[in-house]
Amino acid sequence: MRKKLLFSMALAGSLAFSALAQKKYTPKQIDALKTEVAQIVQANHKQSQVMVDKIFSFAELGFQEIESSKYLTGILEQNGFTIERGVSGIPTAWFATWKNGEGPVIALGSDVDNIPKASQYPGVAYHKPMVEGAPGHGEGHNAGIPLNITAALAVKQIMERERIGGTLILWPGIAEELVAAKAWFTRDGKFDGVDLCIFTHVANNLGVSWGQASGTGLISVEYTFSGDAAHSAGAPWRGKSAADATELMNIGWNYKREHLHPLKRSHSVITDGGDQPNVVPSKASIWYYFRDVKYDGIMEMYAQANDIAKGAALMTGTTMTSKVLGTAWPRHFNKVIAEKMYQNILKVGLPAWDENDQTLAKAVQKELGSKEEGMPTKLDTLGLPVKEPISGGSDDIGDVSWVVPTVTLRFPSNIPGLPGHHWSNAIAMATPIAHKGVTAGAKAEAMTILDFLLQPELVDQAWDYFKNVQTKEETYKPMITKEDAPPIYLNEGIMKQFRPSLEKFYYDETKYDTYLEQLGVKYPTVKKN
Repeated sequence: MRKKLLFSMALAGSLAFSALAQKKYTPKQIDALKTEVAQIVQANHKQSQVMVDKIFSFAELGFQEIESSKYLTGILEQNGFTIERGVSGIPTAWFATWKNGEGPVIALGSDVDNIPKASQYPGVAYHKPMVEGAPGHGEGHNAGIPLNITAALAVKQIMERERIGGTLILWPGIAEELVAAKAWFTRDGKFDGVDLCIFTHVANNLGVSWGQASGTGLISVEYTFSGDAAHSAGAPWRGKSAADATELMNIGWNYKREHLHPLKRSHSVITDGGDQPNVVPSKASIWYYFRDVKYDGIMEMYAQANDIAKGAALMTGTTMTSKVLGTAWPRHFNKVIAEKMYQNILKVGLPAWDENDQTLAKAVQKELGSKEEGMPTKLDTLGLPVKEPISGGSDDIGDVSWVVPTVTLRFPSNIPGLPGHHWSNAIAMATPIAHKGVTAGAKAEAMTILDFLLQPELVDQAWDYFKNVQTKEETYKPMITKEDAPPIYLNEGIMKQFRPSLEKFYYDETKYDTYLEQLGVKYPTVKKN
């Protein structure tokens, strides 16, 4: 009897929650809750600032985001999220889940790694490394996950009080600068059962787009040649130089590069050129990115490079192996989510930049030879599908966008006119510019999350676009296999070298109000005329 009673009570509770989750909200009720969630985000501005500054101070490269992941998952765990660590065999990867009954499942992602040799004091409008030669947040990946956490906790507060059904999942774009994690997440089914994904990325305006994005997809491949060592002077004829094979491949690909279509991009670094001049190198490696605006074009370049590598091995009597280190599909973003999000962006508007913010921005622009326009005061328009493909950078959020309806929210925490992947892009990322931009972005994101939680029909519409427009004639084909392992060893040596020096600069929020205060930086610090 007791078991039957408990079952009946559980069923009744489940039905009651289901009924609440499916409650119809009027536009007025939805607007009121969205106004409230934006107010909660604003009230939590201080917590956002601390998170942004803290991740900036860790300055960790891809696959080595140890302190960043520990800190962020700790915050989420304290707020009731269940953490899955070591996702896809990546020690720093995690998925954090909080469920409040039945309802839409919404994933929130952003990147967390930084750039080699981009160490820079924030708030200083000229080159001033914190640690010479060390990595730094020269793209701004320290801000995105703090934005998502701020938005998620504000939404969670309302969901609990109003008993709104749904699930929030937060996850990091580990090693995005190596485009080396999201394809593994998709391969391993981490987005199975997710209704939509909102990704966030630092920018210099508040915006969103839908359809095919500008830029490229890519495959990242390292070719390794193996030969025979010998004394370079005493018996060079007995050696088979892997370095020669690497150079010949590079020469061959550079001749091929002359005949690539302008929409294609390719670049490389020699990761192993041998040990010392008096030893014929028995091992050598070269690492390429092959980019194109279409999947088929990427794979065509990959096949051509493989042939050139085989030729280099034949010419030198060496052997060749290759390894895929990362991939990124060309991005395609969801129309329904983007249009709803843009309505919220119009309500939020740009932050109110003060005189100090504009002074810093213009001083940095002057230092870099860019147009001295300061921070933007006018919102971007809604981004539409590119009419003609435009080449450029890649992001492995593209893989996610082909398995679940996805958009990228661009939020204004950096300065216009900078080169990207550069120390100058780190200048704003632990200043009021970044803090204000994160709060604005978190408002737009939180409001959009509520739209889809309170109007499940929007989820159906997003999937209708995904199935009947986006994937009608294009099918996602992973560029990695089940056997390909993520290259988690990358950047290990660099972080081992610099981490002891960087630890001295970790932000202590218990002693200092801001990271600028801890560093003794007067905001803004500009060159005197």
